Amino acid sequence: MTDPRPAPMFIADAHGLDFLNTIAAPLGSDIEWLGNGQDLLAWLERAGLIAADEANAIRAGTIPGELDAVAAQARALREWFRGFVLAHAGRSMKSGALAELTPLNRLLERDQAYGTIVAAEGPSQTPVETSHDHALGWRWRRRWRTPDMVLLPVAQAMANLVCEADFELVKKCEGPACTMLFLDTTKAHARRWCSMAVCGNRAKQASHRARARGTAARRPQSAQKRKE
Repeated sequence: MTDPRPAPMFIADAHGLDFLNTIAAPLGSDIEWLGNGQDLLAWLERAGLIAADEANAIRAGTIPGELDAVAAQARALREWFRGFVLAHAGRSMKSGALAELTPLNRLLERDQAYGTIVAAEGPSQTPVETSHDHALGWRWRRRWRTPDMVLLPVAQAMANLVCEADFELVKKCEGPACTMLFLDTTKAHARRWCSMAVCGNRAKQASHRARARGTAARRPQSAQKRKE
């Protein structure tokens, strides 16, 4: 069955914010990209937060309903983190915010990640750390002992946002009905839209229509003045 939803949008320049954008209204009504467990794994793969072989192993090793329960946890985590981000967006992060991050730290403490040496060239997987032309590299992997451990790559992305991003540059799209967030990494920090192809284009069209209405409204007045 064909998925009627558009592909998830990765427009935030930070996966911690892309995670918040997994529910949004780019076409006018809310789209949920984490509706079930398969949605969650598909999003993690698209985001590059989990390798395809790992995702396939998780699919094969879970029973129906297990991943759906994890997706529900992911949605709850998303809305908790949205509240944190919106509370701090637009200003620098202060150390006092640490007290608010206890749920995230508890999740991070469950991680069982380890490093392994791999060939630098090979099938597309999670990023490999290597020098410019070295044949071998370093790759982080996880032991996926329980289905809910798929939340750990998301937790890491959230932690990276909190610890590395300038929260003064976290912005909400200016589209009237848009809820998407992004990190403004443009040189002048003047980004306004989630995407120029979506909300930016709508704003241009609305501005054009407003100018057209204004021109049409002035024409009868000008014609009347010429008669007088």
